[in-house]
Amino acid sequence: MSAKSAINKEIFAPHDERMLGAIQVRRRTKKKIPFLATGGQGEYLTYICLSVTNKKPTQTSITKVKQFEGSTSFVRRSQWMLEQLRQVNGIDPNRDSPEFDLLFENAFDQWVASTASEKCTFFQILHHTCQRYLTDKKPEFINCQSKIMGGNSILHSAADSVTSAVQKASQALNERGERLGRAEEKTEDMKNSTQQFAETAHKVWLLVRCKAH
Repeated sequence: MSAKSAINKEIFAPHDERMLGAIQVRRRTKKKIPFLATGGQGEYLTYICLSVTNKKPTQTSITKVKQFEGSTSFVRRSQWMLEQLRQVNGIDPNRDSPEFDLLFENAFDQWVASTASEKCTFFQILHHTCQRYLTDKKPEFINCQSKIMGGNSILHSAADSVTSAVQKASQALNERGERLGRAEEKTEDMKNSTQQFAETAHKVWLLVRCKAH
């Protein structure tokens, strides 16, 4: 089981929530922190998770989850409602970058994702979730690449492509059916014409035969 699947099972499922997305991060700082300064529990991995409740009215939240070294379990740490998110800073809109900032009403965190692609995926999910679940007070997305902001469009484009393909296939089948239908009509007409010609010829032959006698 992957770490993200385990987080969803251990942290969110027991509270009737489902995780929409998660990203492994580390703090972005120029200051070197001594090994012993990490605390009595030792080293740990940090994940920023986005979740939503299964029951309505739905509530979405952003949760900081940690996994300490030597442990297979995960621990829920800080949590914010999505409405408390004020700004998402992608740092650099002109290149793939793993760095990003999250500004909440009462907190500000600077992070570095494991990879730029993981950050891109998480931002797409976050942006889509904000558009879907927040009616007002939506967070500001700044310094983000267009492909990140277009995450929802990408999903819709894929869906539109599938829909278009299905429509074209359906149209092709309908046109083929119409052609087959016209061909069947022509065949039936030819059959009827041939039958009528045969009947007429037979009548003419009987008439000629009667006159001959």
